[in-house]
Amino acid sequence: MWQSLSDPILSLVYPQDCSVCDNEVESFHDGIACSGCWESTRIFNGSETLCTKCGAFLFEGHGSGNALCRRCDEHVYDRAASVGIYEQALRSAVLQLKRVPHASPRLQRLFIAAFERMGADEYSVVVPVPLSSHRQYERGFNQAAVLGRIVAKHARLTLDEKSLLRTKHTLMHRAGMDNKARGMTVKSAFGIVRPKLIEGRAIVLVDDVFTSGATASMCASVLKTSGASKVNVLTLARAA
Repeated sequence: MWQSLSDPILSLVYPQDCSVCDNEVESFHDGIACSGCWESTRIFNGSETLCTKCGAFLFEGHGSGNALCRRCDEHVYDRAASVGIYEQALRSAVLQLKRVPHASPRLQRLFIAAFERMGADEYSVVVPVPLSSHRQYERGFNQAAVLGRIVAKHARLTLDEKSLLRTKHTLMHRAGMDNKARGMTVKSAFGIVRPKLIEGRAIVLVDDVFTSGATASMCASVLKTSGASKVNVLTLARAA
């Protein structure tokens, strides 16, 4: 009841423009994008065919058997899934999460739904992809940890923010970088400091955006080297 009353009050007292189309955001639930922009954003719901391993969008409708894009054959993680494509409302939500450590109710619901589709009963620990100490200091928080808390609380899993560390500061990935360049950027950038807490665990590795998969694969590699039994990757968005 309070939510139904607060939305019109908030729109009068503190109106907010949609970060995508500049129309008014009518519901607190939607965060910084209006409902129309959310509806036009490609959100995965199980009706499309995605790569069985990396979660890349392949085509609308259901395919037969295991659909693989083959671009992820050498990736070390077991499976990856995302809420949807990095565009429109989802893109704005990702960028906002880099500035403010808060996810809107809609974003939380979508993230939990993606987690459930991936198989929510398989895991024992949630591990956020870490920032370098330099970037953590600049930002003041790790957006992947914000997302990790959502999943850990929902599934009553342990959130481990300490075992996986970024051992060197890496440059931000540029839009024009190819997969080889992205892979070289994160090579040897991660390490494990508490291997006993990783050994034998099935891990859901959480991050905000899946682009080439280089970061996810490198994290999965060090986690598996330390004895993780499985590493699946969950992100808010993935590059088209």
